[in-house]
Amino acid sequence: MSKPLVAYFSASGITEHAAKELAQAADADLYEIKPAVPYTKADLNWMNKKSRSSVEMSDKSSRPVLADHDANIAAYDTILLGFPIWWGIAPNIVNTFLESYDFSGKKIVLFATSGGSGFGKTAAELKPSVAADTIIIEGKLLNGRQTAASLKVWAETILSEV
Repeated sequence: MSKPLVAYFSASGITEHAAKELAQAADADLYEIKPAVPYTKADLNWMNKKSRSSVEMSDKSSRPVLADHDANIAAYDTILLGFPIWWGIAPNIVNTFLESYDFSGKKIVLFATSGGSGFGKTAAELKPSVAADTIIIEGKLLNGRQTAASLKVWAETILSEV
């Protein structure tokens, strides 16, 4: 089994913290999905229908621009893909990331952070952004403090299954 990649998008630092802990527990490489224009606190105000995140999430075809295209996806068979849950699904920038690389034959295990909702239809919403033979698996919500031991057990379990 090759080393996995933990790729993540984090707008406020919460998912970043979870991703770094998971990468360490899974002995995985780490890649941050960064927007070309970083999100500000005002951009993330979901109560304002004109905020950047609200506008992006109300348009399923919105594809925020990435800061780079440096992920070496070809080097990995399994990608642990993390993000915050926005409006019940992954932020549109995750679709941008998936559409920017060839994930043919890869396995993507999702992990997320959320203030209250679960994965919902996230896996189904992301599937059209990858090749038909890409496997997307709904993984785990990594809310709150995760122990290194529990993350290691989950990572070993999920990686042995994929």
